Amino acid sequence: MASYKNREPFIPYRRTDIIELCIEDGQLSADDVPKFRQFCHILSAYYHFKLHNALETLKDNFAPFDPDADTRPRVSPTSSQLHDMQSNLLQTFEQVLQRANYQPLNQADLQQAFEEESLIPLNTKVDFDDFDKAIIYYRGQQETTTTIKQFFVKKTELTFDMYERVVMFLKFKDAAHFEAKNEKLDQLPFVPGKIYIFLYKNIPKFDLELLFPNIEVSMTLKDRILFGVPAVGAAVPIALRALPSFGLIFGIILLLVWGPSFMTESLDATDDKVRNFYPVLTGLLMALVALGGFAFKQYTNYKNKRIKFQKEVTDTLFFRNLENNGGVFHGIINAAEEEETKEMILAYYHLLTSPQPLRNDQLDDQIEQWFADKFEVKLDFDVRKALENLSELEGEYLDPQTQSSRRDCLATTDEAGAYTVLPLPQAKTVIDHVWDNLFNYNL
Repeated sequence: MASYKNREPFIPYRRTDIIELCIEDGQLSADDVPKFRQFCHILSAYYHFKLHNALETLKDNFAPFDPDADTRPRVSPTSSQLHDMQSNLLQTFEQVLQRANYQPLNQADLQQAFEEESLIPLNTKVDFDDFDKAIIYYRGQQETTTTIKQFFVKKTELTFDMYERVVMFLKFKDAAHFEAKNEKLDQLPFVPGKIYIFLYKNIPKFDLELLFPNIEVSMTLKDRILFGVPAVGAAVPIALRALPSFGLIFGIILLLVWGPSFMTESLDATDDKVRNFYPVLTGLLMALVALGGFAFKQYTNYKNKRIKFQKEVTDTLFFRNLENNGGVFHGIINAAEEEETKEMILAYYHLLTSPQPLRNDQLDDQIEQWFADKFEVKLDFDVRKALENLSELEGEYLDPQTQSSRRDCLATTDEAGAYTVLPLPQAKTVIDHVWDNLFNYNL
């Protein structure tokens, strides 16, 4: 069983397509095709119900932390209960994500995303001290190329990694933390103490920081230079024109401090010079007004640039956001149901059509090679999870040889650790037995 660093367990086909691909493979007899469809149908129905329980667990534990809640609690939970509910929520949430073949983003990748220059030209900062808990999962990583402009004219191709799906779980600290930072609670874009969950699509690896609600944005060094250099260049000529008038202003100050006699004796302030002071003062004031107006214009340009950046970030997140908060649960539950069912169908099909039993490493290699040869898809199939699920489904069926009831699992192993599966008629009966005994209220 090979291990790959550049492959993922995610299967890039819908469950219904996987069923058809197996049938089109031509290994099933004409009589077995409808039986195989029925087997896949009842298997999917069972896992739909099974994962519904996980959905209810997520919803119940998320309720007191939901910033979008429009219902009131029957009884407010205690601090201890809130702690347990948060732990149960996070544990179930991560289990579902892993069943949906999402992978956690490690700290090294996250740190690299923050250090590298974003595709959107911004300086960004995220204060992780604002969170009690912050985790990120992703699924589907591909290399993407885009064209960007450099120096306003030159176009350059930039290659970067993109995550096809990104899930974020953020638990903010309570209000006291933000009050200690002198933050105005009514101006925060989030509610302290609440949990925020986001599901995004097609996020560049180095733009991950843009997804955080508490991101702080500032101008890049390049943009500061573009604004600063013209401002300095325009201010210097104005200052040079006003410089000769500074001497007279200095003289006026001395006049007020030391009196007229000092001005006459020390600065030779004649009547003509004093008479000419008012036009000079007027010119100086006009120069200062012009300088102030130019400074205000540069500041306005800076604010407009910042607004433009914020709009670009907002547009990016708006068109890439799939779900928020409680809505994310339905998306990942559906994904987990799809992935686990696809894995079980593929494992069962390849064991069913194999002329001899297969060890888990042999089955893993066979399925991965099947995808590579027939569909040019390279994946790291999670054979362990598929075989565990098949082995856990145990029920009763009628043994065709002895005509007696027998209890068995869908998949079993021999002494050498090789797996076999029940034939389609018996496999359907086993799942039907499991389904019929989900509730035993008539005992």
